[in-house]
Amino acid sequence: MIIAESLRKDNVCEYLLYMWQMEDLLRSCNLDERQVERVIVRRLPQEVRDAERGWLRNLMGMMKEEGCQEKGHAQVNQGVLSLLEDLHHDLLKGERHADYRAAYYRALPDIVFLRAHGNMDKGEVEVCLEALYGIMLLRLQKKPVARETERAIKLIAELMRQLSVAYKEEKEGV
Repeated sequence: MIIAESLRKDNVCEYLLYMWQMEDLLRSCNLDERQVERVIVRRLPQEVRDAERGWLRNLMGMMKEEGCQEKGHAQVNQGVLSLLEDLHHDLLKGERHADYRAAYYRALPDIVFLRAHGNMDKGEVEVCLEALYGIMLLRLQKKPVARETERAIKLIAELMRQLSVAYKEEKEGV
């Protein structure tokens, strides 16, 4: 909860990646409170355990209620993703976001490639975030990442960084 709240304010794309990671972590515990307690909560500082326990319990409840125990994302995360997709399209249309459009066009060939390989029904932001999440998982597993993939990920990461900045500015009324 503490990390999620901070990320949501500072970098909404990192927030979604964190939330997806938490969903997967909860799935690895079979959405079982006892396993979550043992695997996650007990490793936290004592002073935040109660708040985090409640937050994790709520997230598990949402996942169960919304039928995403095995895959997919809780509606709370889908809502944020939808806002980002809308903002992405607005930034591409707007006159004052030339840097964003330039980052987008640099990443576009890679986005098109990813969408053509099984992601045609997903929005561009979701495809980008899934690519970043996939790389994060590969790195956690200490698996090699091809040079061309690293190049593509850098472009996608920059686009998502700019999207997060624009989201934060919009929320702050800048």
